[in-house]
Amino acid sequence: MTLFDGITSRLVDTGRLSVNVLERAGDDPGTAADQTVVFVHGNVSSSLFWQEIMQDLPSELRVLAIDLRGFGGTEHTPIDATRGVRDFSDDVHATLEALGIPSAHLVGWSMGGGVVMQYALDHPVLSLTLQAPVSPYGFGGTRRDGSRLTDDDAGAGAGGANPDFVQRLIDHDTTDSAPTSPRSVFRSGYVAPGYTSAHEDVWVESMLTTSTAGGNYPGDSVASPNWPGFGAGSLGVLNTMAPKHFDVSGIVDLPNKPPILWIHGTADAIVSDASFYDLNHLGALGIVPGWPGDDVAPAQPMVSQTRDVLDAYAAAGGEVTEITVEGAGHAPHLERPAQFRQALLTHIGYVGRPADPAPPTEAIILRSAD
Repeated sequence: MTLFDGITSRLVDTGRLSVNVLERAGDDPGTAADQTVVFVHGNVSSSLFWQEIMQDLPSELRVLAIDLRGFGGTEHTPIDATRGVRDFSDDVHATLEALGIPSAHLVGWSMGGGVVMQYALDHPVLSLTLQAPVSPYGFGGTRRDGSRLTDDDAGAGAGGANPDFVQRLIDHDTTDSAPTSPRSVFRSGYVAPGYTSAHEDVWVESMLTTSTAGGNYPGDSVASPNWPGFGAGSLGVLNTMAPKHFDVSGIVDLPNKPPILWIHGTADAIVSDASFYDLNHLGALGIVPGWPGDDVAPAQPMVSQTRDVLDAYAAAGGEVTEITVEGAGHAPHLERPAQFRQALLTHIGYVGRPADPAPPTEAIILRSAD
C-alpha cells in the first residue's frame, strides 16, 4: 500500500470485521466531532484515492478515510446485496464506534455517496458531502421518478460487469494495453480527458485492491426474460446498487436533516443522465445489440434523479448546496482539488461562507500546491 507523506494506516477490529483506516500522523484523537471528517471511497477503489485531499486539509481537523469491505486493506467479507449498501454503512458505523467517534462530517464518492446517505438514514451525522454520488434510486433500471423498469432489474447489477475488466483485476494488470485495463478505465471513466497526475500508479494500485472473491466484486446475476437477458443477483458489490435492493430517497423524510453538499463534474462518464456504464444508454447508442427502445429500456437520468431528491430535501427544510464543476469528470477532488477543498471547508463550517452578493473585489489566496 503506497502511503503519502504524513498518512498512516492501521487495522481497526470492529467486531464485525477488520477495517483498514487511513489517518494523518499528528491528528488528535480527541478532536471534537464537528472538526472530524470521514472519507468513504467508491466502487473499484479504496481510501488511497483520498490521500491528496487528506494531506491538504487544515491540521486542526481530524481526517480519516475508511476502506469498505472487499477493498483496500479491509477484510474481503462477502456482501449481502439484499441489504443494499447497509453492509458497507454498518461497517463504517462500527468503525467509528470502535474509534470513539460519535458523529462526524461524512464525505462519500460515487457508491460511497450512497453509503453515506444510507448511514444518515440510520445514524446521526453532522453533514454529508456527496461527490458524484450514485443516484438515490441506485444504478440502472429506473425511470426519473425512481420507479423500476422491470421486476427483476434487467440490465442492472453484476451481470453488467465486463468480464475482461474483472479478469484484469484478478491478473493485477497495470498496463494500458486494452480499453478494459484498469488504467485505461481510470483514464476514460474516473477523470475527464486531459487529467494527468504523478500519482496515477497509486490510483491504479487502489483499483487493483478490489476483491473478486465470491460475494465481492462484481457479484452474481440471474437470467431474465427481459433485455439484455440478466437481472440483479443477491450477492456482491454491483448488486448492492440494484434498485430492488437500494433506495435512499427516504433522506427527504429525515426529521433531523444534515446539510448536504453535492459536488459533481459536467464531464462525468459514470454518473450521468447519459452514462456510458448504463446498458440502456449503450443500447440506445447501438453498442449493446437488441435494445428494445426508449419506451421499454430508457437510460437512467441519474443526475436528474439526484437533483429531484435533493430539491425535495430542501423543500422539506434541509440545506442543500450544489456545485457543478465545469469540465471535471467523476473525481473532482482529484481534478479540481482547490475547488473541492474550499467547498468542503465551507460546508463543514471551517471557513466562512462568501458574501452573497460578493463584494466588488476579493482576494483569493491558494497554497502553492494548487
